[in-house]
Amino acid sequence: MNERDSEQVARQLQQRGYELSSTEQEADVILLNTCSVRDLAEQKAINKMSNLQALKKRKGRVILGFLGCMAQSRGRELLDRLPDLDLIVGTQQFHRVADYVDQLLKEADEPIIDTREEVGSQNTIRDHVMEDRQVSAFVSIMQGCNMHCTFCIVPMTRGEERSRPLAEIEEEVKLLVAKGVREVTLLGQIVNLYGRHEFPSAEGHSPFVQLLHRLHQIDGLERIRFTSPHPIGMKADVIQSYAELPKLCSHLHLPVQSGSDRILKAMHRAYTVDKYRDIMTGLRKARPDILFSTDIIVGFPGETEEDFLQTKRLVEEIEFDQAFIFKYSERRDTPAAAMPDQIPQEIKEERNQTLLAIINRFSRSNNEALHGKNVEILVEGPSKNNSERLTGRTATNKIVVFEGDFRHIGQLLPVKVESSSHFTLYGDPVIHDGE
Repeated sequence: MNERDSEQVARQLQQRGYELSSTEQEADVILLNTCSVRDLAEQKAINKMSNLQALKKRKGRVILGFLGCMAQSRGRELLDRLPDLDLIVGTQQFHRVADYVDQLLKEADEPIIDTREEVGSQNTIRDHVMEDRQVSAFVSIMQGCNMHCTFCIVPMTRGEERSRPLAEIEEEVKLLVAKGVREVTLLGQIVNLYGRHEFPSAEGHSPFVQLLHRLHQIDGLERIRFTSPHPIGMKADVIQSYAELPKLCSHLHLPVQSGSDRILKAMHRAYTVDKYRDIMTGLRKARPDILFSTDIIVGFPGETEEDFLQTKRLVEEIEFDQAFIFKYSERRDTPAAAMPDQIPQEIKEERNQTLLAIINRFSRSNNEALHGKNVEILVEGPSKNNSERLTGRTATNKIVVFEGDFRHIGQLLPVKVESSSHFTLYGDPVIHDGE
């Protein structure tokens, strides 16, 4: 989502005549879009901006700004630590950044700070910076979150749930497809709760499922993904979509956070481990080849060894293909930060490494099971590590690197898997007569 917001700001600046710079040293304006989910992200952003202040002193006039969640939560106090800041813009004012940059370049007497809430801000993230032969794109369909998990600062930084109209999203995707995009990833803090406050259900379909069906009908769109959903939003109609909509990819990232009901309750996650299991069972019935990834927090306040063992058992049972495993990070102004029985860092690290080893084993096994088999990939473009090779992605979200012809970019292509690492498959195109 931060990447999508940054793209929107970049596009607005381009429309004003600004050009993207290849290096910080050449730039007249440097904006950092920030995250507040973990303390580490905030510290990295502050350290980066400290270095940029030194660049500004050496170079002279450079506009420096913070955007996004940390800007929203900290606001003016950032100036106390970083006095050379020119711009602080929160999560509901991205669409005003170009105006503020223009203003600062003309008259930069005082820093500009805007962390106001704004009705309709969810509708302003709609423009794209299109790269040459771009195959996939992020599409923001909603903003905000009403869940108030006890560990999370997002409801404070992103505001309440707000959804874009279905027709506007459909039109945006059609325009992207007309420009060559073949895959879209729908974005939202709780993406599968899209539209629940604004739009009615129809024919047993929630607004989110209605959106999936409308996008599925767009000619030229080959694949649909979405992130990040919440287990409480995985209703029967969403699960059934995996049986009815072939363009919906056979991969789902569904955060579980813990395998202990006691910890889930303390987190205010509003589901049980058994409910999560039922969702996974239903999804595998609807789409037998589906692979899962998840988010897990270890070391949440009060997490006992038994709580952790329950999480470990769930990870082994579900056999997640990938997981983001986070060591609990205290976020100020969240209930969990004030809870007793905070877990020592060394225990968090130990639990983190234990789960990572399990996940890596499953991922490696899943990859090795594909050796010698053909998989269908959407060819995305040159590999990041070797521009002479191409890369693509399976519907199950496996990255595949191969020797191929650049004419295949944007196509669905069969590839025979020859080898693999933990995260990447390597193969050769399956050549048919006439290709």
